[in-house]
Amino acid sequence: MTFENLQVGITDGIARVTVNRPKALNALNQATIADLEALMDNVEGDDTIKVVIFTGAGEKAFVAGGDISVMAPLDALQARAAARRSQLLFNRIENSSKISIAAINGYALGGGCELAMACDLRIAADSAKLGQPESNLGILPGWGGTQRLPRLIGKGKAKELMLTGDMVDAEQACRLGLVNQVVPVADLQEAALELAGKIAGKPQVAVRLIKEAVDNGLEMETSRAFAYEADLFGLCFATEDQKEGMTAFLEKRQAVWKNR
Repeated sequence: MTFENLQVGITDGIARVTVNRPKALNALNQATIADLEALMDNVEGDDTIKVVIFTGAGEKAFVAGGDISVMAPLDALQARAAARRSQLLFNRIENSSKISIAAINGYALGGGCELAMACDLRIAADSAKLGQPESNLGILPGWGGTQRLPRLIGKGKAKELMLTGDMVDAEQACRLGLVNQVVPVADLQEAALELAGKIAGKPQVAVRLIKEAVDNGLEMETSRAFAYEADLFGLCFATEDQKEGMTAFLEKRQAVWKNR
């Protein structure tokens, strides 16, 4: 896979995606959005890819946001269309059958924070800063931030961060539940690869169904969500991996997964 503003490497079922605009702090312009859309086409069509890691080039930024120089001259209809395009892209990442991990190596602001929140898991370097500072520009988070942030950290704190435009450091983000873990910046990529490798080594049908149960279930009324969970639990028992996993457990040996 070759892209204008992305670097992509695939090893052992893990795709490592680097947003590569370091001079612009990896801000997302339309060319980069198009690259990410094409990337998701490739990722979703490749059965060998199990986990995708997103990170940013350079030492300063994961993704510092949308490209303000591109957004500033937009009129209302153009701005709405741009927001919908990015929302649909981030929805694809969130709803993909592949597990996604954001390795946040620096500033994750605005659209960068929204990209990270669309991922299943987030690991932050201890130097990272996260936030939705759009109110400082006279706008609101329009790429999913007003919906994903309160779902992750609660309505009150999400409103505070968006209304003030304040950033939080990595440790604060971890306490809030915005990131899963914090590691030294020198260890970030290794930590992301270790987590990705652990997930890639699990039976992938079960991995996909866990993601579906959590993501879809949270949008349902509780009793319906429990029934949905039971349906997916039953579905697991129609897979070869369930038979192998339980047989291996009873025989006290390592399971050999077939991912079906």
